[in-house]
Formats: sequence, structure tokens, C-alpha cells
Amino acid sequence: MVKPIIQSPTQTLYDEDYYLWLRTTINQLRAGQFSAVDLDNLLEELETMGRREKRTIESLLIKLLEHLLKLKCWDEERERNQGHWKGEIRTFRREIKKSLKDSPSLKPYILEIFDECYQDARTEASDRSQLAIDIFPSIPIGSLEQILDENWFPEYNHNHHGKPD
Repeated sequence: MVKPIIQSPTQTLYDEDYYLWLRTTINQLRAGQFSAVDLDNLLEELETMGRREKRTIESLLIKLLEHLLKLKCWDEERERNQGHWKGEIRTFRREIKKSLKDSPSLKPYILEIFDECYQDARTEASDRSQLAIDIFPSIPIGSLEQILDENWFPEYNHNHHGKPD
């Protein structure tokens, strides 16, 4: 005979009403009712939050680098779009700065993923511009410090005119 799985009321609540489960868990923790806390789901949520923080900063870094590359290399669209690209660059920098302020321990992670994010950004810039990927430098156009500096923009690369030589 198979034993039925017994779920605690908070485990059931987690599946039926996430927000209510969250509020209940917070209240239980504040009240010191640790034995009543749905620990399995709480641990799963905390792990998910950590992964989400890392994915968010990775996504922001790729978007930042993509816009810096378009600003530097996409000649045909530069004049018309540079204001928009610079605005996006500032937004992505601000969001990364806020994330790092809230979670300074992510700074080593951003260094760890920088090169991979740069290559992803080259691919994105190539796809979005429909320019050959070799238009976008394979070596990062700036250090992480420069990339995150709110006043730094790459020098305009006007030698190639957005087309391979």
C-alpha cells in the first residue's frame, strides 16, 4: 500500500496562492514560528532569487555592451540613433550599479562573465544591425571599469563605414 503524501497547510498554500504563502512565511518568521515555516519551498525560493540576480546582471551587461558596440561601429545608424543608444547605455549602467550596490558580492561574478558577455553582445549587435560580426571588435572595447563608468563612451570607429573592407 502506498502511503499518501501529507502536505502541510503552508505547502498547499504555496501551490494555491504564492503571494499569500509569501506573506504567511514572512509573518511566521517575524513571529519566531520557525517550526511552522514551509522550509523546503522557502529554500527553493531563496536559491531561485540568487540565480535570478545573477541572470539579471548578466542580461544587463550584455545589453550595455551591445549598445556600446552599436554606438562605436554601426556607422549607417549612428547619427540617427546615437541619442537613443546613449540613453539605453545610461539606463543599463544605472541598473547594474544599483544591483551591485544591493549585492556587492556580485562584483566578482560580473568580472567572471565579462568576456563571455562581450562575445554574446557582439553576436547580438551583429544580429540586430545585420552587419558582419567582424565589424565588431573581438577584443573588448574597454575594461569593465570603463564600461560601467557613466561618463565613458567608446571612440567612434569611423574607418570602416559599417562594411567590411
